[in-house]
Amino acid sequence: MAEEHIQITSHSVAETRKLGQIIGTQIDCPIRIALTGDLGSGKTAFVQGLAKGLDVSAQYYITSPTFTLINEYPGRHPLFHVDLYRIENFNEPGEIELQEVLEQDAVIAVEWAEKLSRDMLSDHLKLQFRIISDEIRQIDIFACGQPAGNLIRALQKSI
Repeated sequence: MAEEHIQITSHSVAETRKLGQIIGTQIDCPIRIALTGDLGSGKTAFVQGLAKGLDVSAQYYITSPTFTLINEYPGRHPLFHVDLYRIENFNEPGEIELQEVLEQDAVIAVEWAEKLSRDMLSDHLKLQFRIISDEIRQIDIFACGQPAGNLIRALQKSI
């Protein structure tokens, strides 16, 4: 089966957040979301929108958990926001906690997901963010597995 893929161009942080919100509203089952891209490419803005689409209360300010590694937010589905930027290897404290989080029945968004081994993320939605200019981002979205494929097909109908 061919990997499903779509490419989206975002012209602002607000559009990147809106993409996250649209995807969040389409999520109907637990899923892992792998986010890759350079610093400032839009990963955290996407998660902010994702949280809104998952009905996470506006009382929670979504920031990248660079120093805490993992933030959890209650919503229609629990949202775990993971940031692996500061992780050099998985022999560090937090590795066991991360493995436990990845096994949760929740939506799990992982920034710097390229640091994970392939076997840590089975079926997942992968978003690659690329900086085109100060405001413009190219976002490639790949489906790895049936739930992610369903999300891509729903996203294609809603954009």
